[in-house]
Amino acid sequence: MAKGKNVVGLDIGSSTVKICRIKESSRGRMLSVLDMAALTPEAIVDGSMMDATVVSDTIRELVKRNRVKVKEAAISVAGHSVIIKKIPLPIMTEEELEESIAWEAEQYIPFDINDVYLDVETLVTRPAQGQMDVLLVAAKKEMINDYCAVTRDAGLEPAIVDVDAFCLQNMFEANYGKLTGQTVVLIDIGAAVSSINVLSDGLTTFTRDISMGGNQFTEEIQKQLNIKYEEAEAYKLGQPPSDAQRQIPPQEVERVIMNVSEWLSGEIQRSLDFYAATSADSRIARIYLSGGAANMPMLGRVISRTSGVPVELANPFRNISYDPRQFDERYLESVAAASAVSVGLALRRTVES
Repeated sequence: MAKGKNVVGLDIGSSTVKICRIKESSRGRMLSVLDMAALTPEAIVDGSMMDATVVSDTIRELVKRNRVKVKEAAISVAGHSVIIKKIPLPIMTEEELEESIAWEAEQYIPFDINDVYLDVETLVTRPAQGQMDVLLVAAKKEMINDYCAVTRDAGLEPAIVDVDAFCLQNMFEANYGKLTGQTVVLIDIGAAVSSINVLSDGLTTFTRDISMGGNQFTEEIQKQLNIKYEEAEAYKLGQPPSDAQRQIPPQEVERVIMNVSEWLSGEIQRSLDFYAATSADSRIARIYLSGGAANMPMLGRVISRTSGVPVELANPFRNISYDPRQFDERYLESVAAASAVSVGLALRRTVES
C-alpha cells in the first residue's frame, strides 16, 4: 500500500457537487461514501464561481449528511483556465526542471506566467537523444483560489488540486489496470466541459477539454421544443414531466439529442484527429465514456460510429467493493458514469512526511 491516507474526493462540477470516500486496506478498496447534490444553474458558469455561498453550503450539507470526519479533500478543475501540454526538453534533474519550468512554460501558455500555478511531471526519458518528455500543467490562480475557498468555507481542507483528465486516469487504472501495449481514450462528458485523456501504454499522451457537455442537450431541447429548462432536463433524462403543459413526442426529443450528439461527437473526433496527426501510434483500441450525459445510449453509439472505435461506459466501481447494506446496486449503476471524477479524486492520498 502507498503511504499517506486517502482524502475525500470532492468533484465540484458546474451543475452538481459529488463527494466520495474510499477506504483502502490489505483487503482492497471499499466505497464508504458516495453522494451528490445539484447546484443552481447560475452558481458556477464557465468554470467561474458566481455564487460561492451556494457552492460552499452544498458541500457543507453533503459533508454533514454523510458524517464525513476526514478533513483533507482532493478537488479538481477543468476547462479553458487549465492548460496541459506534453513538451520535449533536454534531460535534466528534478531541481533543474523546477528552476527552469517557468521560463519553458511561457512558450506554451497563453496566460501571464504570474497568473497561473504550474506543475510538471516527467513522462519518458530518452538518454540516447538526450531528451525527455514532460507533462506541463498550468491553471489560473483565480480559479484555483476560488475552488479552494469554497472548500475551506465548507469545513474541508483542499490538500490536493488535480485536473479532471488525470482523475479519469486514476479511476481507470484502479479499475482496469494500465493496459500496456494499448491506446485507449477516456472521455468524461460533464455538464459544461468534456475532458479527453488519451492513454497510450498506460501513460497520458494527449489531453483536451471541450467546452461542450450535457447542458447543450438541455438547452437545445428547451430552445427547439419551446419548453421550460426544467422540463427539457427531464426529457433529456428520459423522464417526461407529468405536469408539463404539453407532452412532447419521444421522436422529437430523440431528434434533438441526435443532432447534439453528432455535434459533440464531431468536436471529439477533431481532437482525436489532431492526436492521430501528432502521434506515432494512433490506433485506438477502445473509448471509455463517463460523466452524467454518458448515460444517454445514443451519444455512445454516435461517437462509436464517428470514430470507428468501440465505445463503452466506464465503471468506476469495477474493482471497488461496497457494503450492499449501505449502497444499493441499482443506485450505483445509475450514478456510476457521473461518479468517475469523484472516484478518481477519492483514490488520491496525502503525502506522508
